Amino acid sequence: MRFFKRGAQPQRVDHLVVGLGNPGEGYTSTRHNVGFQVASRLAKRARCEFDTKAAESRIAEGALGAVRLAIARPQTFMNDSGRAVGKLLERYRLDPSALLVVYDDVDLPLGRIRLRTSGGSGTHNGMRSIVGEIGEGFPRLRCGVGPADENAQIADLADYVLTPFSENEREAADAMFVRAAEAVEVALRDGLGRAMELFNAG
Repeated sequence: MRFFKRGAQPQRVDHLVVGLGNPGEGYTSTRHNVGFQVASRLAKRARCEFDTKAAESRIAEGALGAVRLAIARPQTFMNDSGRAVGKLLERYRLDPSALLVVYDDVDLPLGRIRLRTSGGSGTHNGMRSIVGEIGEGFPRLRCGVGPADENAQIADLADYVLTPFSENEREAADAMFVRAAEAVEVALRDGLGRAMELFNAG
């Protein structure tokens, strides 16, 4: 049996990275859980584990070089992500500018990623919840889960994002998770501007 530290005194961190998704094994491999997948890979890069349960999230605390960070996977469902993010910022006493949210985006084709310094929520319910809770002034990383053919139409958006990647998509999805984790590390270590130069093109 694995034990989690509940409500333990948080480490002091410079940044908070939140990967969005839905809790539960049934959602693990779906397009809507890309944020969880990237968070897991980032935790490996920071050599830390999700061994703390607090702020309605599973949290990994570690470092990437000199940058101390907390990586969180909210355990609220997607539509209530803002509640967890608000509690996480309060827990670590951070401003929204020190937050970076990673999430799936159907408006980008599979494999493409985009960093932004701030902005609205688009069509994403998790982002809508976060923006409603803390405003628009926080960085985010959009990870494309849309069809490779940008002209293809999605018949049912909710059904599409809650469907696992197909066998033909799996390799591209895995490569995107790794690239997205690299982009977050560069953004935290060298600044958003540098990360946008390196990862937003193509």
